[in-house]
Amino acid sequence: MKKIFAVTVLGLFLTVSCESKKEEVVTNQKEEVVDEHNAKNSLDYLGTYKGTLPCADCEGIETEIILSKDETYVKKTKYSGKDEKVFEELGDFTWQEDGNTLSLEGIDTEPTLYFVSENKLIQLDQEGNKIEGNLAKNYELSKQ
Repeated sequence: MKKIFAVTVLGLFLTVSCESKKEEVVTNQKEEVVDEHNAKNSLDYLGTYKGTLPCADCEGIETEIILSKDETYVKKTKYSGKDEKVFEELGDFTWQEDGNTLSLEGIDTEPTLYFVSENKLIQLDQEGNKIEGNLAKNYELSKQ
C-alpha cells in the first residue's frame, strides 16, 4: 500500500513539475509585433477636404483640396475679405516615407505638407511639423 501511495505521489509530482515547465517556456517567449498600418494603407483618404485656414493679411483662406485615385490633386483657395478670385492649382501628390503625410507637388509659395488622419487633412509647417497651441485646430481641413 505504501508503495502504491509513493508511486502515485511521485507520478503527480512529475506531472505537475512538467506542466509548470511548459508554462514557463511559453511565457518566456516574446513575439515582436510590428504595426505596419498608416494612413496610406488604412484610411479612406481620397475625396474632398474643406476648411478656412489662417491668413496674416485677410479674414481667412477658404481652402478646398480634392485628392484623386490617380494621386493627383486640385487645390482651390480664396482669400476672404481681400479678393473674391478663386485660385486653382493642379498637380500630383506624393506620400512621405511614414505613409501618414502627403506632399502637394508643384506648389512653391506655401506649406505643401499635410498629415492625413481620419476624415481630416492637417496642414503642417514648412519643416513637416504639426502646428501646436491654441490655433492648431485652425489648420484642419474636414472631409466632405
